[in-house]
Amino acid sequence: MQIHVVKLDDSIWKIAQIYGVSSQQIIDANKLTDPGRIVVGQVLVIPTIGTVHTVHPGESLWSISRNYGVSVNDIVQRNHIQNPDSIPVGLRLYIPKPRLTIETNAYIDPRMTGTRTGEVVDEAGEHLTYLAVFIYAVNRDGTLTPVEDQAPLNAASNHKVVPILVIGNFEAGTFSTELAATILSNDSIQDRIITEALNVMAAKGYRVLDFDFEYLGRENRERYNNFLRKASQRVRAAGYNISAALAPKLNADQVGVLYEGHDYPAVGQIVDFIFFMTYEWGWSGGPPMAVSPINQVGRVMEYAISAVPKNKIMMGIPQYGYDWTLPYVRGGTWARSITPQQAVQLAIKYNVSIQYDPTSQAPFFTYADEQGRNHTVWFEDARSIQAKFNLVKELGIRGFFFWVLRGGFPQNWLLLEDNFAVRKRL
Repeated sequence: MQIHVVKLDDSIWKIAQIYGVSSQQIIDANKLTDPGRIVVGQVLVIPTIGTVHTVHPGESLWSISRNYGVSVNDIVQRNHIQNPDSIPVGLRLYIPKPRLTIETNAYIDPRMTGTRTGEVVDEAGEHLTYLAVFIYAVNRDGTLTPVEDQAPLNAASNHKVVPILVIGNFEAGTFSTELAATILSNDSIQDRIITEALNVMAAKGYRVLDFDFEYLGRENRERYNNFLRKASQRVRAAGYNISAALAPKLNADQVGVLYEGHDYPAVGQIVDFIFFMTYEWGWSGGPPMAVSPINQVGRVMEYAISAVPKNKIMMGIPQYGYDWTLPYVRGGTWARSITPQQAVQLAIKYNVSIQYDPTSQAPFFTYADEQGRNHTVWFEDARSIQAKFNLVKELGIRGFFFWVLRGGFPQNWLLLEDNFAVRKRL
């Protein structure tokens, strides 16, 4: 894949001529609904031709893979080969470049995707190791409030994706410090939570239990560690893995109720892997800025690697942006969450250029709506995603995860396939 930033006077036809591909290939790859309308600064991924090998007599996929230094599985996937043991002489094969093998996860919230949940998982399934279903909320008596998870579980199974059950102190649509304190101060409630979670896992086929307990505060730090220790023993005894989601800390002593309850070194010793939530610098209730600025993500990862083994680290990557109505007033109207495609459609609708911030490595633009209100939009595009993929390669960590699957970002999956080979556990 090549990344092309639209310039003044560009057209899909002109771009296709530059790269030697058809206009339809560009339209299909980027899922353009109105190819005649593009804006300056819009990013397109271009499916350019790489190395092509023509199968000769006596060759096999194994011998071809050895010659080019890529795996048989990569060649099979890229060329959609149905029978790898029988390839005809004269077949033209696209040979992908060698890719780093990593693990991937995506969180999905069925309440957000509704009836499209299975469809959204189907779009991403071949690119995922895990799928985390958000969230079985923990109640004050230790029971769990479920979500409608059968559709995503069915889709995950179809794509050999390991399902992850997510539990957390989620109450009335938000994370509750007071609820966490109630749970973490009572051993019998904790025991019931673990029992309930294990029962759900056995009944529905979940293979990993993910603890997403947020806004714990310093007073619950060691209590949470002990809860995870207790849970890890029972979860592993039942034949499952255990994970945790942690806030993006820059150092061990970072102040704030979101950060102080998360102990990187301790949790890193207890669980099998960790989802570091490296996003929400720009958030719906805060001032306009990049959701996941690469400079800040790098700082979090630097501390994470100093505290947790690399083979347990999963870096977070957002699949969304925000549209802020200006002027920003603290406590005022919250920004609207949008997909990357929705962001580009807004820029096209209001005929404004998309800019790119080199420090955060994220795209943004401003526009005025029909009521004369000014807006600022920050989101993700192919450039910002490639920057994050490059960071993953540099760090040598276990992999990364996406928050949250909603559709509306086709370039993400094309770039993922171009950069990595996804490890499947099923």
